Amino acid sequence: MTESVAIVVVTYNRADLLAVMLEGLAALERPADAVIVVDNASTDHTADVLAAARVPGLQVVTAEKNLGGAGGFHRGMKVAYEQGFDRIWLMDDDVVPAPDCLSVLLAQDEDCLMSVRENTDGALIELAATRFDLSNPLAIKPKTASVVSTYATRADMPARVRLENVAFEGFMVRRRVIDAIGLPDPSFFIFYDDVDFALRARRAGFDIWAVRDAVLVRQLDFSQQHDLASWKGFYMYRNLFAVHFRYGENPLVRLKPWLIVLLVVLLSPVRGGPREAGNVISAVRAARGMRSVPRASVD
Repeated sequence: MTESVAIVVVTYNRADLLAVMLEGLAALERPADAVIVVDNASTDHTADVLAAARVPGLQVVTAEKNLGGAGGFHRGMKVAYEQGFDRIWLMDDDVVPAPDCLSVLLAQDEDCLMSVRENTDGALIELAATRFDLSNPLAIKPKTASVVSTYATRADMPARVRLENVAFEGFMVRRRVIDAIGLPDPSFFIFYDDVDFALRARRAGFDIWAVRDAVLVRQLDFSQQHDLASWKGFYMYRNLFAVHFRYGENPLVRLKPWLIVLLVVLLSPVRGGPREAGNVISAVRAARGMRSVPRASVD
């Protein structure tokens, strides 16, 4: 059976990276049936890049404001779902798929698939979790193992690796998954929206597989380092706490956000300072309002 596929890209003020990425999509051996780009109200020359792009099936959805990655993927996936595509492939604007990447993924008869990322030098950099522990209250960071921490190189990987969470950067999903669990939660804005979606999918009975030979190249070196005293730090803390409140497997894990708050506040005179302390307090208060798992809906 030949399945239709839409690629959903979310972009914000990274026009030059987007241009290279769109060239990669145009070079796919098996072109997508649609490429839906959600422009999160960019203020650079993104509109010019999109106007000049020669990508088969290109559709541009221009948001009225910056919806964040979570809101952008929610909106783009909704458009693709409503247009009836069998599979939806999500990616950021700073990656480039190998020409055969889509063909390799479509050859897999699975509902949830993940491309495997590498840097421009070919080094494996896939950070999707092979173990995401929401049962151990002593695991401060729930991601205790990833593809890259388990395998030194792509060649060391088996053909498929089971995942416990994903990144919306090369993740492909069949529409039956959306039927079962709904769309990504836009309230996350940035960070952990992909983790939340993966946890909902797995709890609904869907397996997630990283496919070794589906190559996705990052244009930028991977960096997960963010200033926890900045506005991004607020979202990192809030959304991490929301995941624990929603999916913690026992009361101690669901209490772990409060322990993190206590530690950050106590250490703030020597680490992080008052801004990070303020972020973590605001974050845990806000996360309490995100405790409910979204209902299965395509609204």
